[in-house]
Amino acid sequence: MKDRFFAIVNPAAGGGRSAKLAGPALAGLREKGLSIDVLASTGPGHAVELAREAYEQGYRGFIAVGGDGTAHEILNGVYERARGKDRISLGFLPLGTGNSFLRDFTKTGAESSLQALIEDRKRPVDLLRLTHAKGEIYSFNLLSVGFTADVGSITNRYFKPFGYLGYLLGVFVRVVQLRRRAFRLRCDDDKDWDESRCLFLSFNNSKFTGGTMLIAPQADPSDGLIEFVRWGPIGRLGLLRMLPKLYDGTHIEHPLASRRAVRHIEFAAQVPVDVMIDGEIAPLECVSLDVIPAAVDIYI
Repeated sequence: MKDRFFAIVNPAAGGGRSAKLAGPALAGLREKGLSIDVLASTGPGHAVELAREAYEQGYRGFIAVGGDGTAHEILNGVYERARGKDRISLGFLPLGTGNSFLRDFTKTGAESSLQALIEDRKRPVDLLRLTHAKGEIYSFNLLSVGFTADVGSITNRYFKPFGYLGYLLGVFVRVVQLRRRAFRLRCDDDKDWDESRCLFLSFNNSKFTGGTMLIAPQADPSDGLIEFVRWGPIGRLGLLRMLPKLYDGTHIEHPLASRRAVRHIEFAAQVPVDVMIDGEIAPLECVSLDVIPAAVDIYI
């Protein structure tokens, strides 16, 4: 199966757009000579199971047909089993609402992804590994706690069918409900625990989140580092004035913002908190976060 791709379609991605466009897009790739087998996921977590089964059957090349969440599930289905034994390759047909990751490489996500698959053009990228109280989760885009996770949580629960508008609705609801908390942690060789209050903490492998928000303008998915962005306890009015700057990366210049590049983060969480991981939300008791350099090959 090493010469065949296994494509997993999330038919709900992009408000149902993926279900309509996946067939013609995959047919176009087959016309260019690619061998592709395909199955559709039926709900959250199903792509993890499908990818795991496909790996056991011998597939090593995968195509995520949907949004970043589909790619996230595929990687979490196969990477732990493949690590140290097989090289995993992942291509994208970005038909979801977010598709943040590809923006690091191109402004024409779908077109560039298709061309990369046709030309067998790929590059190694890092993964982030979050160890939590019940196991491990891998991320290719980012992990975040605080305001960003709060926004993602309410957006996924109530507003996701509205796409980008739904995300904006989530932002403004959470501005009204604004919470500024401390997340106890320390990085690399730090001796002291950081217990200062913040708006959010973001641990990034790539630059973008929410499709177009440039949260970590200095992130590089191939540098073997975690881009750690903090925004301090800004107030509601200050946040509203600064929100547009999240889209061009100039928020990092705010006096309450900071960034640093690290390899290891240790958490001292006493209870689970909502964590946004590649656009999905999970309540987790975080233990540590590490970067795995050049972990997988991405077609781009």
